[in-house]
Amino acid sequence: MEHQAVVEFVGPWTGPLVATSVHAGHDLRPEIAAAMTLPEADRFREEDPFTDLIAGAVESRMLTHRSRFEVELITDFVGDLGGKAVLKPLQGSGGSGVFLINSAESPNLNQIIEAISRDGYVVAQEYLPEATEGDVRLFVMNGRPLEVDGKYAAFRRLPSAKDVRSNMSVGGKAAKAKVTDDMLHMVDVVRPKLVADGMFLVGLDIVGDKLMEINVFSPGGLGSAQSLVEVDFAPIIIEELERKVRIRKHNPGLDNRSLATS
Repeated sequence: MEHQAVVEFVGPWTGPLVATSVHAGHDLRPEIAAAMTLPEADRFREEDPFTDLIAGAVESRMLTHRSRFEVELITDFVGDLGGKAVLKPLQGSGGSGVFLINSAESPNLNQIIEAISRDGYVVAQEYLPEATEGDVRLFVMNGRPLEVDGKYAAFRRLPSAKDVRSNMSVGGKAAKAKVTDDMLHMVDVVRPKLVADGMFLVGLDIVGDKLMEINVFSPGGLGSAQSLVEVDFAPIIIEELERKVRIRKHNPGLDNRSLATS
């Protein structure tokens, strides 16, 4: 099934009056529908599905097509966490669109969720008090910690005093990180999946004793790690890439996923 856009803007938008239809949506993604216990007919009645018809009386209007039950799943999750959580867009990077939510203090929780979800999926995470001490970015190559002469490619990102985010692009600072046995165990746990998916070089973001994210598209910060531990990690990465090129010459039928971590 092809899904509609989350929000649709209709009309010339030149007049003084604009209508909004917040509950016009019935669209529910399959993975969300699988978690629903309410029958479809009952859900349709609960969603006030005809508000878009009422808004049709106004030439310029904004229609929200996504089911409100998707928002309620997130609000329930935040409630289960005691009302405090971190929300952010799945497609975001660099700390963009990241919100620390406290439902007791935020009457605009639903509006925040709707704003984030306009660009796609919303990631809802438990807020960890240890985040005030920043997170550790640990680089993993070929499913194993990136290491040269006994020194790991890792650093700690510290948030500024005025921001909960530790991303470097929003004022976070880089500091030395101690790679613990718990962190190395996390790498052991995710290694089979990284290898199976052909993830050559990734960055694990760790807060306290929890793995928060695995950055696979652009795991930045390798230069910060190099400066802090005084080791140049670039040569070993280049050597690995060159080795894979040689493997490809002798195994031309090898697909990229298998080659990436071989």
